[in-house]
Amino acid sequence: EATYIIQEVHEGVCGTHIGGSALASKIARAGYYWPTLRHDCMDYVKKCINDKDLLKATRHPQNACIRSHPRGLSTNGGGRHLGSFPNSSSLLTIDYFTKWVEAELVATISSERIKRFFWKKIICRFGIPAEIVSDNGTQFASLEHPQSNGQAEVENKVILKGLRKLLEEAKGRSVEELPQVLWSYHTTPHSTTNETPFRLTFGIEAMIPMEVGESSPRIALFEQSGNEEELRANLDILQDIREIAHVREYVVKARAARRYDKGIVPRHFKPQDLVLRRITQKVESNKLIPIWEGPFRILEEVGRGAYYLESLDGRRVPQTWNVATLRMYYS
Repeated sequence: EATYIIQEVHEGVCGTHIGGSALASKIARAGYYWPTLRHDCMDYVKKCINDKDLLKATRHPQNACIRSHPRGLSTNGGGRHLGSFPNSSSLLTIDYFTKWVEAELVATISSERIKRFFWKKIICRFGIPAEIVSDNGTQFASLEHPQSNGQAEVENKVILKGLRKLLEEAKGRSVEELPQVLWSYHTTPHSTTNETPFRLTFGIEAMIPMEVGESSPRIALFEQSGNEEELRANLDILQDIREIAHVREYVVKARAARRYDKGIVPRHFKPQDLVLRRITQKVESNKLIPIWEGPFRILEEVGRGAYYLESLDGRRVPQTWNVATLRMYYS
């Protein structure tokens, strides 16, 4: 039974090869437990041939970590171009509080397509968010600093990792597999809130296929007569659950910010300073091509490490550029 449960959650109908800790947490939240649960999950993930961790590149930050602390559903949201897939591109949005993700594969990325995506996936289902933070793609507002939308950036890695593993055996089926990846993500506890996005959004845990194959306590003990009363009780405690999740997330983010700020290598520019700008659009992978262009003149600082630039002949450079993409020019 233990092997079936682990296998079903990890790589079953709604499994996306999640990590050992998340796997153990998801199984425990469904009502299953045995003394070696965590060890068995970690061991199973290590032996899974589809789980290959990617190397992570590290960079020193140039400005302090800026944290967001939304307190409720649809308070803050992030929008991002997720990446390219065969014959399609993709969009992703996330609610910063509940971590609920909406994603869609589209033939082309355009401003009009993004408007339709937000209308259908966000506004019609959850209402108008108080804020929307984009990844600064050209279809949004300004250019090049994905870390400015860190939450969406993190979830991108989760979604892409799940898709990559599922598509190893189903090449070219990213459109069909995306809902499975999202479902697995929505029903897995998030590390910062210790709650699933599904519960924080709708007030109840979703039933997963494993609970049908091997009856969980809530199925075995379910009574139709008390269902409505239990649903009302879930709604009554939902606000308390969200408050606890908010406090827990605040503590986790504060700890991460302190760790992040220790590695800061400060860099600041003043108006009229001359800088070089990193070339972000590489048309070919040639190690000998230049990686910097310029010089440009600093026109204005707009805050949070973002600057407006102008060329030496006085022409304003469109959109903003983050300090991480700039270097002082010495003539």
